[in-house]
Amino acid sequence: MGSHHKHDPMYLANRAYDTESLLANASESLGSASEMLNNFAATLEPAHRKTAIGIAQLVMMSVLAVNQALDHVEV
Repeated sequence: MGSHHKHDPMYLANRAYDTESLLANASESLGSASEMLNNFAATLEPAHRKTAIGIAQLVMMSVLAVNQALDHVEV
């Protein structure tokens, strides 16, 4: 049965960091995820490899979006 208690989030962005720092970290994390997916895809059979590469491409599109947002952050 579901709990009615409010739980603190397990992970959250530290409010002490500015937007530029958070976006830079997100870009690095997404880039690493894309690299890991591509490495993992290389170990898979062709049918599953296409799925993993497709996910890696979605992650890479997110990298591009985050980097574009980072370019628009005023320093």
